[in-house]
Amino acid sequence: MLPVQPLSASLPVIEKRIGAKDVSALGAFSVHDTLTLTVRAPRALGAAGVVLRIAPDGGAAQDLPLAFTDTEKGVDAYRLKLPMAELTREKHGGLFYYEYLFLRGRDTLFTTTRDNVTFTLSPHSAGKFRLLVTGEMLETPTWFRGRTMYHVFVDRFAPGKGEHCPDAVYHAQWNEEIEQFGAYPGAPVANNEFFGGTLWGIIDRLDHLTSLGVGVLYLSPVFKAASNHKYDTGDYEQVDPQFGGDEALQALLDACKERDIAVILDGVFNHTGSDSRYFNKEGHYASLGAYQSPESPYHNWFYFKKFPDSYECWWDIKILPKLNLSNPEVHRYFVGEKGIIEKYTKMGVAGWRLDVADELPDPFLDELHERVRANTEGQGVIIGEVWENAADKIAYDKRRRYFRGGQLDGVMNYPVRRGVISFVRDGNATALAAALREIWGSYPTCVSHTLMNLLSTHDTERILTVLGGEIDDGSRSNAELRELRMTPAQRKLAITRLKMAAALQFTVFGVPSIFYGDEAGLEGYHDPFCRRPYPWGRENKELLAFYRKLGRLRRENPVLAQGDFAIIKEAESAIAYERKGETGHLIVAANRGEKPFSLTLPKGAKELLLGKKSGKRVEILQNEVKIWRIE
Repeated sequence: MLPVQPLSASLPVIEKRIGAKDVSALGAFSVHDTLTLTVRAPRALGAAGVVLRIAPDGGAAQDLPLAFTDTEKGVDAYRLKLPMAELTREKHGGLFYYEYLFLRGRDTLFTTTRDNVTFTLSPHSAGKFRLLVTGEMLETPTWFRGRTMYHVFVDRFAPGKGEHCPDAVYHAQWNEEIEQFGAYPGAPVANNEFFGGTLWGIIDRLDHLTSLGVGVLYLSPVFKAASNHKYDTGDYEQVDPQFGGDEALQALLDACKERDIAVILDGVFNHTGSDSRYFNKEGHYASLGAYQSPESPYHNWFYFKKFPDSYECWWDIKILPKLNLSNPEVHRYFVGEKGIIEKYTKMGVAGWRLDVADELPDPFLDELHERVRANTEGQGVIIGEVWENAADKIAYDKRRRYFRGGQLDGVMNYPVRRGVISFVRDGNATALAAALREIWGSYPTCVSHTLMNLLSTHDTERILTVLGGEIDDGSRSNAELRELRMTPAQRKLAITRLKMAAALQFTVFGVPSIFYGDEAGLEGYHDPFCRRPYPWGRENKELLAFYRKLGRLRRENPVLAQGDFAIIKEAESAIAYERKGETGHLIVAANRGEKPFSLTLPKGAKELLLGKKSGKRVEILQNEVKIWRIE
């Protein structure tokens, strides 16, 4: 029996092509595509043949032998043509898993992959490649690609006129500290503490967004609700008067349209608030709520185990009763004709970010997609909140088909966020490279260009704190975290690291999303401390100037909208990649290691962050990030 070969020149080379185009780094294709698979196996491997073993998700595998074609310099070539239409005839395409078998007489070697692109060989089946076949309906809005997104938590961005709620607690001053927080993470909090941010306030600050090159404004929930975060919707049919009401939203949409800024809303459709016109547990609404009587028109909108106090909730949080979206009446209310989606898209909303998308059923997502497209001349964008690789996500024991056509255009890119943090904070370039390869190599390319690239959100610690502050290991109370700030030395280091992280965020595939205040140097631990008011007049000028430079760079280099992506060099603590296409060519390199990271550039390279021309051979020093345009 031949021994398993170590990683060396004896490792086979595997190629995928569509026509003349090399698509080896990709793992998702249209039902109309035909892949030509080529395997080049060194004779030293001892293989007498190569077989592709492929199986539909949950189905039986079939073995497809590759045909021997030629031998050159001790390397045997094998080839197979694989039409995607022969794999699946489903409307929404299909998901498949495959591996290559190298037959060696008395034993067999199997390809093993962790990132869906690179592989090793194993004496047993250990990690299969993923193949996503998309259906007829997959296309993502091209206008969205290449833009910069800005994520606003409405109550904390900019003060403005709005009605006061008698049950709310209002801060007298904008820059006061947050007062409401649980004794420990996850403890119940009233969340009725308001600083006075409104949609009118955002209108007053649109010059700031324009200075950053923002082309998409993403708003946290704006529907009427009791809390400051408004993920506990009270009435989907009206914008909260505290934020300025429907009038303010329409004014914001009109003002943004004049600046070519699209507005997308946060769609919270999995659950309502218990304090709502639908559930009305607190009795604040005139309607007969589901909690109040089985005779309520909304009673069957929810899941009661035992009326009235035992009901299904999101994550067992009693103020968030779960909606029964499989109820045709509930379904129509949101995504049917004259429903909630139609109301706001017809006002001029350009798309939606869907809260807890994993909990929304397929028929609901299907019709939501159809409704958004129908009311935006086919241009509305839909982004899902998914924290893992969404290409083959299983949620509640069900495989999701987000990217096979007719559901999501993109998701929140948490896997790459984790990779960026591992690299920029910890110096782990291997983790970043693996995350980038896996996502680019798993998603349809049009989806990769519409991903929401984030560093902070309302659900995470501020990225500045993550990169330079004390790590929250769970040993500190919320009271301690509220007061904890970085030292001047920590903050200086964090700003240096954030500039590197932002440069990566703005230049990899996808759309960068700035969480309000990141560009100003806001720090803070988990909710609610990541939701402090924007520090108007107290911004970190160095950081703000850098973000503005990145915004200009993104506008001036259209290749970032939909250019191909490839890692061209990597080391333990450094990485270089390129974006390349008909509209340009950029090379990006970053180094977190102590040793200089050398790179050979094509002729005509100009470094964009410093505005200097570069020679052919360059070195990137520790904690440096550089971006070159090849002219």
